[in-house]
Amino acid sequence: MTFSPQDLQEFSSFALRLADAARAETLPRFRKGTTIFNKAGPWFDPVTDADREAERALRRMIEKIYPRHGVLGEEFGETPGDEAWRWVLDPVDGTRAFMCGTPSWATLIALEHDASPVIGVIDQPFTDERWIGAGGETLYTYRGETSFAKTSGLTDIAKARLSTTDPLASGYFSDAEAAAFARVAKAARVARFSLDAYAYALLASGELDLVIESSLQRHDYAALIPVVEGAGGVVTNWQGQPPGSDDTGELIAAATPELHAAALELLGG
Repeated sequence: MTFSPQDLQEFSSFALRLADAARAETLPRFRKGTTIFNKAGPWFDPVTDADREAERALRRMIEKIYPRHGVLGEEFGETPGDEAWRWVLDPVDGTRAFMCGTPSWATLIALEHDASPVIGVIDQPFTDERWIGAGGETLYTYRGETSFAKTSGLTDIAKARLSTTDPLASGYFSDAEAAAFARVAKAARVARFSLDAYAYALLASGELDLVIESSLQRHDYAALIPVVEGAGGVVTNWQGQPPGSDDTGELIAAATPELHAAALELLGG
């Protein structure tokens, strides 16, 4: 099955409607003392009503408009479809940020065709920012004004602005991964932490140059790929292969192929 530019336009418009629907569930609960649940037993993996109700709302919309499409969501798993299309949803990426009142969380919405992300949305309701990547370009909307998003174009790692959610081995990195990240951080100009998916949006807008992470799942990164690539960036795993090619959830996003190559060399030791 193939798809046309008209298909892409139709689905992109629907993806933005989904983002609006998610906002209606998440934003009224942000900084309002929403109840936090732990869904991981002895480990702390928080979820809130904002996560759950937003995903329920999006699933209802997809089922109504595109009942043959599959859905994969963080909170309620996978509902297989009978076509090549699958929506991948993370209603609140950065629930820890959400529960702490910091506006670095985002709603992630992706549409995959034959398991390849072709549309990605990163939406931050509180700052009223939205990025959508589709058809090889990325658009950025802030308070109703839309422009093309472009990466910084930086090629020199010594000048790079780098980010990861947690640089410690006690977070999402193994000991070896933490050491590898530290090599890149030492070579870069500055490193900032705990930005979650917002970091990839900032990379697409030229405000960051590198994002390096691990332990990601499909719902964590599917939407990021069209956004970063549409803005001129590169997204792979730590071996330079397509994201998801390994079982570690490693991901590197870079502003340029040159910066990506330099970071990969340092990650490899």
